Parts: sequence; structure tokens; C-alpha cells
Amino acid sequence: MAPTEPSPDWTAEQAITHLQLLGSAHNVEGMGRYGIETSNALGVSNAVLRPLARTLKRNHQRAIDLWASGIREARLLALFSEEPKKVTAEQARAMAPGFNSWEIVDHAADLFCDAGLVDELIPEFAADERQFVRRAAFAMMAWGAVHLKKRPDADVLAWLPLIEDHATDSRNFVKKAVNWALRQIGKRSMVCHAPALELAEKLAASDDKTARWIGRDAVKELTAEKTLARLASKGKKRQA
Repeated sequence: MAPTEPSPDWTAEQAITHLQLLGSAHNVEGMGRYGIETSNALGVSNAVLRPLARTLKRNHQRAIDLWASGIREARLLALFSEEPKKVTAEQARAMAPGFNSWEIVDHAADLFCDAGLVDELIPEFAADERQFVRRAAFAMMAWGAVHLKKRPDADVLAWLPLIEDHATDSRNFVKKAVNWALRQIGKRSMVCHAPALELAEKLAASDDKTARWIGRDAVKELTAEKTLARLASKGKKRQA
């Protein structure tokens, strides 16, 4: 049995025991309605998992052990408490077969960006035919466009050809991630906006139904008055 109060000294086993005590069948049912994979879920929300991760603090080996359990909450706790600098591309590849939900994938993508793995993993995962592995590539683009502020805009724009290449993948969790990535790139800066909008307009005119949806939705957001005002404000701050 895990101690009553979470501790940075906890092992993965102790953390899992604690999670099992917090589980809720009612929550599991609710998660299913949001497209979350619940076949191995305990029913603990992210609002509980994130503070728990902060209390446990970062621990690379414990994160590996938590992931290996296959339990939804343990895997999320692993992603939230992993040490990004210790995560390797080999570890990411070993995790990929366990990608079975947009939720897990999107948080893993955040971790891989923080680990500095985007250049290696984005093209590799985009080429992977597995739906959630491919989604991870575009989730990394979306996260990276916003949070990798020190990377040159040219590095981010280099992802646009991959967006165009995979804009006809009609699988729900892929097309939404492709659209998400395109929109986030276009909103990154004025430098990124024009090329992203150009691609969005090209896709919007495509004969392919999925590409048209991705393009039209992106055009709508990238030409919105609110978006343009925010970009103009960003531009002024950079010049100041």
C-alpha cells in the first residue's frame, strides 16, 4: 500500500497503488465520451494527475516504469513527470506502439518537443502509417510552433511540405492534427503566416475532401481579424 501522502521517493508501484485508490468508474465512462481510450483506465482526471506529478517531481526511471504498466493514468503521470533531457529518440520509438489515444499522443508530443527530438522524430513519425504515430508528428509541429520560441521560423516552415503530403489522410485523428499544425504554424509569426496561409488556400481548393476541410478551416482562422491583430501585436513587440 502506498503511503498516504505522495512523496518524490515513491516508486512506480507505489504511485500506481495511489492511482488505483483515486480511480472512479463514473469518470471512466465520461472519458469515453471524449474519445479517450478507456480499456485500461482508472478514471483519474488530468486535474488530479498534474498536481500529483509536481509533488512526485521528475524521475526518469520511475517514468519508464510507469509507462510500462500500460495503465492510462500511469502513462500520463509518466509523461508529466519524465525528465525531458534524458528522453532519447530510441525511447520515443519504443513508446510509439503504445500510442492508442489522442490524449496520450498529444502529451507525448509535448514531451518529445521539450526533449529536443522534433528534427529526428517529426519526419519519421509522419511517414509511419499507424494513425496515432502519424498524429504524434503533427502534434509535435503544433506544440513546437508555439513553444519552441528560440527556433528560427525557417525551421518551423520546413514542416509545411509534410503537412501538404499528408493532408489527404482522412483518418479523424490524423486530419485534425494536420489542421492543428497548419493553424499553429500560421499563427506563430508574420513570417510564418503568409506561407501557411498560402498552403491553406491551396488545400482549400483541392479536389480531395479531407485536404479541402483542412485548408478551409485553416484559412478561416488565419484570416480572422483576431488572428491578424494578434500577429500585428507580436510584430510590434519584436521590433520594440
